[in-house]
Parts: sequence; C-alpha cells; structure tokens
Amino acid sequence: MQLRYNYRVYPTSGQREALARAFGCARVVFNDGLRVRQQAREVGLPYVSDGELSKRVITEAKTTPERAWLGEVSAVVLQQALADLNVAYRNFFASLSGKRRGRVAPPRFRSRKDNRQAIRFTANARFKVLDNGRLRLPKIGDLAVRWSRVLPAAPSSVTIIKDSAGRYFASFVVQAADEPLPPADAEVGIDLGLTHFAVLSDGTKVAAPRFLRRAARRLRRLQQALSRKQRGSNNRKKAVVTVAKAHARVADTRRDWQHKLSTQIIRDNQAVYVEDLCVSGLARTRLAKSVHDAGWAGFTAMLQYKAARYGRTFAKIDRFAPTSQTCSECGRPDGPKPLNVRSWTCPCGAVHDRDVNAAINVLAAGRAESLNACGAQVRPAPVPAPRREAGIRPRAARCSTRSAEGIPVL
Repeated sequence: MQLRYNYRVYPTSGQREALARAFGCARVVFNDGLRVRQQAREVGLPYVSDGELSKRVITEAKTTPERAWLGEVSAVVLQQALADLNVAYRNFFASLSGKRRGRVAPPRFRSRKDNRQAIRFTANARFKVLDNGRLRLPKIGDLAVRWSRVLPAAPSSVTIIKDSAGRYFASFVVQAADEPLPPADAEVGIDLGLTHFAVLSDGTKVAAPRFLRRAARRLRRLQQALSRKQRGSNNRKKAVVTVAKAHARVADTRRDWQHKLSTQIIRDNQAVYVEDLCVSGLARTRLAKSVHDAGWAGFTAMLQYKAARYGRTFAKIDRFAPTSQTCSECGRPDGPKPLNVRSWTCPCGAVHDRDVNAAINVLAAGRAESLNACGAQVRPAPVPAPRREAGIRPRAARCSTRSAEGIPVL
C-alpha cells in the first residue's frame, strides 16, 4: 500500500527564495489552466483536453515575454500543478454524476495570500536523497532534512509543503509492504463521543483530551493581540504566524495522541468496528467546536489504514443503527433517550451504561455485517414458537423484540 512519510526540512534563505518562486509559478499555471477552461465554457467551446491545456499554458506560454519566467523552475512542478487541476475537475464531475459521495465544489483560483503552499516532484524530476542525508531538488538545491525515521522504500514522489506557521516539510510517497501482526483473539466495538473520546465494548473508557479547549486561553490572548495590529503592517504578519504556530501545536499534539491510541487498538484486536458518524452534520450544531476538537474522522481514517496494513479487520456500521436505544442483552429497542440519561434499565432487568451498551451493540452489528458479507447466515435459525405466542395478536407488531440492524435476539 502507498504511505506518506513527512519530515521537517530546513531550507536556507536562498533556497526559501527558490521555493517561493516555484510556489508562485505552480500557482500561476494552475490559475491559467482554470481560466482557459472557464473561458471556453463561457463561449460554448468544448472542454479543453489535458494535452491541449498543457501546450497552451506551459509550452507556448514560456515563449511569451509575460510568462518567460516559468522556465526558471522545474517543468515537473508545472505539470503537477495542471495534474492537480485535472484531479479537481474529475472530482467535481464525479460528484455531479453521483460516482462520488458528497458535494464537491468546482475548482477555484489559488491566491498568493494562501497560508499553505505546496509543490510536487515526481520521479521524472530526478530528485534524490543524498548519502549525507540531504534532499536534492532540481533548481532548488540540497535541503537539510531532519530524518525522524528511515524510509521503508525508495520514494516515488516528494511534495514540499510550507504550512501556515512558516514551517517546511517534505512528504514522500512510498510503496510499503504489509506487515501482518500475530493473530489476536479479541474483537472490539468503539463508540465515539465527546465526554469520553472512545468507549470500547470491553468497558474501557478513554477520556477526551480536549486539546483545543485546553489551549483556548492562550489562543484567545494571541487572537486579541492580532486583532489590535494594523492591517498590512509587518507586526500583523508576525502576529498571524504566531497564531498559526499555536494552532499547529494543538493539531500536532492531537495527531500524535490519535496515532498512539489507534496503534494500540489495532495491535490488541483482530477486528475493529466503529459507527459511521456524520461529522459534517454534527459540525453544524451547537457542539461544533467540541466535534472539531475531537477529530473523529482523522481517528477512524488511522484505524482504517493501519488495519489494512497490519492484517486486521475494520468496518463501519450503519450510522442510523439505534445502538444507544437497544438492549445488548435481549435486543429489545427501548426508544430514544436524551443525552443526559447516561444509564438505563431494560425491562428484562439488565442495567446498562449508555456508552458501553452502545459499544457492545456496535460490536454485534459489525460482526453481523461481516458475516453477511461473507455469505454466512446472520439471523438465527427459525425456532418453533410456543403455543401462547403462535397466535396473531393486534399488539404483536408493536411489542416485537426482533433484532435491530443485525443484532440477534437471544
């Protein structure tokens, strides 16, 4: 599978100028290509092909006095900028035709004021990792790299990124081999939340770290200092970088914590099941700040790719499954409950913790869906009903205790 390995790079002042020049050229080529296609659409001309677009905005543009400075950077950087534009158009068209889930906006023009800039070098650019540990890029030079770990294979491409905090990173794409872990006997269902970040089906509760909430006081003070700076001044630019560094620290801390937790869960369990949450919908509620602080989408993405790499099973159950409303002992649906109800008693006599019960139901639904995908029988075999239950009663439909979302009834 393809993986990304990110490393911090430290360019010199001359190399920073060369990178800024490459960022600008890639941005101009992207905007020129987008403008050509928009103008063709406005006058009713057919869609400009990729080859024709490359010829007009790169090859022919270099011969004009207005775009002669495009030859100062690597041609691969310019070609990859057009490749990004083509990918953006394909994603937009796929969303319109229904081949891609969700709504994807059409490509927009890139601004030189964007805090994040990036360029990409492929194998055709002949970039090279030298024996002394430096990264050699065409028309930029040898960059000093802080190697926090060894690359598992030769990289196929490298992306140089400048983030909003002014830091530079090299992101390598490598083809890494799978590393199956020894088989484990345990399987786990995970219920994600805000009070507890994750509640496992075995009763383990992981407290929510709330990194953004803990840094809110310092962020508020820095944001107030930024608001007092005059627009366009150098002091305001410095304050913007200071705020960006504070936010980057929060994001880096959250990402590191989620990596450690996801790796531990994958190592200890053979199968991991989570609920398919609608994060974008929850982010439009009054809990938006807490939802973004939790970072559920990033955590589930880590579980998914680590399970694929280490030979584990990962699946998401239906987001509409009533995991918090169903008794994990008898399978009886007990109806919706407000969020302040953290424990409840089923008519069968079982006393449930709301989150632990939901995690157990997530595990049962995940097992049922995995068996169904393999062609095995999900529902239990039919059993002759006792005589007193074999008749047709008007309330039978309302009092039914059949399984909900693949959770079998004992």
